[in-house]
Amino acid sequence: MTLSMYQASVPVFARMMNNLAAILEKAAAHAEARKIDPAVLLNSRLFPDMFALSRQVQVVSDTAKGCVARLAGLEPPKFEDNEASFPELIARLKKTIDFINSVSAEQIDGSEDKTITVPMRSGPLTFVGMPYLLGFALPNFYFHLTTAYDILRHNGVEIGKMDYLGAV
Repeated sequence: MTLSMYQASVPVFARMMNNLAAILEKAAAHAEARKIDPAVLLNSRLFPDMFALSRQVQVVSDTAKGCVARLAGLEPPKFEDNEASFPELIARLKKTIDFINSVSAEQIDGSEDKTITVPMRSGPLTFVGMPYLLGFALPNFYFHLTTAYDILRHNGVEIGKMDYLGAV
């Protein structure tokens, strides 16, 4: 049995964004229980030159929706990047999950050799489908997801490996 481009993308992204949404719910409850202004957590970062938590979550969303759209030959939906609360970030993740789940396996499978161009501030990057998914999109997605987890864990939110991995 082979692993399809769809199986390696949509279910993986959706599962991990659902896990991140649950982690953000725990972070919101943590802030409320300890009388911490949620903005403190939302604006926290691991180091001054890294993105804050809110931006980490936005990049998780952008990476997933951008990857799925590009593999399917669609224009990625644009979100405003104006989320300023845990409920807004969770809603963004849910909106992203809804979008990627609306893309069918038939639209993505067969994109292994497709030319994919990703606009970047420094100029466009061009990939072939499978190396794009496995060597760029998934590592970037996990980098920002892990960083969001680490920011919250560093700030005392009681989360652990099973929150990150989700129910198995």
